[in-house]
Amino acid sequence: MIKLRNLIISILIPLSAGGIGYLLGGNTEIYNTINVPSFAPPGWLFPIAWTILYVLMGISFYIIYTSDNSNKKTAIIFYFVQLAVNALWSLLFFRLNLFLFSSLWIILLFLLVAYMTYLFYKIDRKAGLLQIPYLLWLCFACVLNFSVYFLN
Repeated sequence: MIKLRNLIISILIPLSAGGIGYLLGGNTEIYNTINVPSFAPPGWLFPIAWTILYVLMGISFYIIYTSDNSNKKTAIIFYFVQLAVNALWSLLFFRLNLFLFSSLWIILLFLLVAYMTYLFYKIDRKAGLLQIPYLLWLCFACVLNFSVYFLN
């Protein structure tokens, strides 16, 4: 049975992490002033994409959190670690303009999310599958981040 309160909290957690990342990033307008590759989406698309991804993360987390699986503790730890790494990326890229380091950081994030997805999938197939858009977006973000580094 879905407990609406727990589901809402589960969705608010990654949305809050995204908000913290945004605050840590400071001036995201830099995206409009740096050289970006031709395939770079417009800046207004990022908040929409990330909001969708954060909601999917929250739903996935809710499934894991409410499961009776005895292995969920490790999956939950990886979930929160990847949220922290995700939030810190904005600081590295937007505020500190460390384009190479943020490119390497996003690889770390991808590896954490890939393993977390694997753990989620082992516990509940739906929870793991809900992470696939996040992984795909991170692949794109990694290419975009490295492209920004090379162009600037």
